[in-house]
Amino acid sequence: EISLGLVGSEMCKETVVKDWCSFCGECAGVCPRNLIQVKEYSLVFDESECRECSTCVDACPINALEKED
Repeated sequence: EISLGLVGSEMCKETVVKDWCSFCGECAGVCPRNLIQVKEYSLVFDESECRECSTCVDACPINALEKED
């Protein structure tokens, strides 16, 4: 697993990106606050504005985003 954001950082404290993420950008396209950017082979995420709506998790076509318990 890698975290969403720069490798090694947390996304919304409880969401991770699995290592099979293809960086397709679906999550970035649906974020209602426009907080996710695809940069080469990473996702850059503005954690400070996240409201943990899980829209990005639900949008991932390959289930590479997951909320941790």
